[in-house]
Parts: sequence; structure tokens; C-alpha cells
Amino acid sequence: MDLGPYLQDIEARLDPAVENALEDEWRRFTFGTWDEPVFAPARPRPALPGIEWPSVTVNKAMDDFDAMALQQLRMCSQVLADGGGALLSVRCNYGTGILPSVFGAELFVMDEELNTLPTTRPLAGGADAMRRLLDRGMPDIRAGLGARTFEMAERFRRIMAPYPKTSRYVHIYHPDVQGPMDVCELLWGSGLFIDVADYPALVKDVLELITAAYIAFMREWEKIVPFEGDATVHWGMMHRGRVMLRDDSAMNFSPEMYREFIQPYDQRVLDAFMGGAIHFCGRGDHYIADMCSSRGVYAIAMSQPHLNDMDRIYTNTIERGIKLIGFPSDEARRALASGRDLLGHVHCADPSFRHQFARKPA
Repeated sequence: MDLGPYLQDIEARLDPAVENALEDEWRRFTFGTWDEPVFAPARPRPALPGIEWPSVTVNKAMDDFDAMALQQLRMCSQVLADGGGALLSVRCNYGTGILPSVFGAELFVMDEELNTLPTTRPLAGGADAMRRLLDRGMPDIRAGLGARTFEMAERFRRIMAPYPKTSRYVHIYHPDVQGPMDVCELLWGSGLFIDVADYPALVKDVLELITAAYIAFMREWEKIVPFEGDATVHWGMMHRGRVMLRDDSAMNFSPEMYREFIQPYDQRVLDAFMGGAIHFCGRGDHYIADMCSSRGVYAIAMSQPHLNDMDRIYTNTIERGIKLIGFPSDEARRALASGRDLLGHVHCADPSFRHQFARKPA
């Protein structure tokens, strides 16, 4: 596949003055307090494509490096065409199973028509399988999807290198390696939620191994794509620190179990990479105080406010200076209408919302 025309199209549409101004706004929000109720950035005008960009399905991208590059760059093209406020970014988009596959988990690929990222099957055998996992020790981080992920990162750098504006403004962000407990659940299966009570020491030993592998994987990643100073870009959003942990499994644990089985391992990752942000789906109000007490948690990306006691969320995030990024606009509107001061610590990307609060071009 000849990616040249698509890279040339991106390069021609990038305006350094616009991109620099947008990055400056993101940094002001990330490291300070935005001076409007909500941070809702936007480029001053759309930059329309000069060619047609074909759609690439998830499964086709999984099997072809050039197709993966085209799929990801197409999203950057769309951001420019919409005049959106996201920072341009691409990733090695292999789904949640990257790190589980390194440990030997079998990839489960969805049907082509679903156009959905793959996952992995749990290792067969429950607690006994986890004991065998421990016996094998540290995995080869290039096993499973590891080598493909690193090679795709190298491919991104190589294909963008001849295009100075694209290399400068399109960020390659770290792949979805989840968080230690999420990886543990993917490897163990749902039996984890019973076994954590029956075999707590075993669960902790597995989490120790996963955390060590997570850090080793990310160390290898940063050899290919060095982190950029004191902040990073993930999902088109800037946050302080270098990692975006995922804690979707946490909603199934009590606050006490969160403190025992999740927080210590997340903390090791945060400490290793100058802190970062944490994403969770579902309910998190029962552990949010503990999550936000961790060193180096600078932002939270949550997806379902309606499942949460939002007063508790706000008290433990924005009232402590921790950003809410990629925040659903409906909840931001509800909060503002109720008289809640969002303190300049909330980012929303919804187009209709950003036009209400974004700065007007000079």
C-alpha cells in the first residue's frame, strides 16, 4: 500500500501556528486552571482533506501494518476536517489483549462485520493456571502481540519521518496495556473474583509478575517512542505524567480490596513513569478517594457518570486539582446547571459543548 498520498495530505493541512496554539492551550489546562467553566478546545477552522480517505476495519488493520497506519492517520484527518480540539495522535491499535497475549493468552478476534477490537481468552485452569504462570516467570515481552506492537511503533516513526510537520504534531501514544488488575482478570477469568478471597497470596504474586512485565513492556516501548517531557498525549488529550492506566476491573472490588489488590500495583507503575492518568468504566465512586490519593494521579478519564455519585467524584478529583478529561458533556451541563463550580479542571470534547465555552478566534 502506498501511504505517500495520505501522509502528504496530512502534511499539507497542518498549520504550525494553529497546532502550537492548541498545544499551548492544552498545557495551560493540564498544568494550571482553565479560566472558563470547561476546557473545550477547538481549532479556529476546519482543514479539509484534498483526497478521499478509505475506511479500514479493525481486523484488516490487525493483519497489515500499512492498513493500521492508514486507519490511525484517517482519524487524524477527521479531526482536522472537523476543526476539533483533539491533539493528533495514533497508536498501535491491537486491543486489550496485548499484555495478556505476552503471557500466552489466546487472541479472540471478533467477526469482521462487528469492526471491534479483539480480546483474549483466559488461560484454562483458573488458580492452577496462575501457579503455572508464576512457575514460568517473566515472559518474553515480544511474545504474543508484543513484537507486532513494537514493530508497528517503529513503522509509524519510519513512515512519518520524511514529513516534518506530521512527525512534530502527530503523537504516537502508548498501546493499551490496561492496568495490572485488568490484565490479571483477562488472564484469570471471572473466577478471579472468588479466588481473590480464597487465594489472596496467589493473586498478589500474579499481580507482582504482571506489574513487572507491564513496566518492562513500557520500558521497551519508550526506547522506540520516547516520552515527551512532563506530559503525554493519549486519546488526543494531554495529561501530566506518562501513562494512562486502565482500572475497569476495579468496580467489582470493595474499597478495602482496592487498597489491597489494585492500588499498590498501580502505584508502582505510576512511580516508574512520572505519574499519569487513570481510566475506568462503570462505577468508581466507592474507590475514587483511594485512587486519587495515589502519588502521581493527575487526571481521571471516566465514561459513565450516571452510574456514579458525582458529588463524591468531584470532591475527590477537581476539588483536589485532579483533571477530568474526555468528560461526558451531558454531565458537565447538569453539574453547571445545578450550580457546581467545575473549577477549570474539566475537559469536554463534544462539538456542541465546545462551541459554548471555547475561546473565540482573535
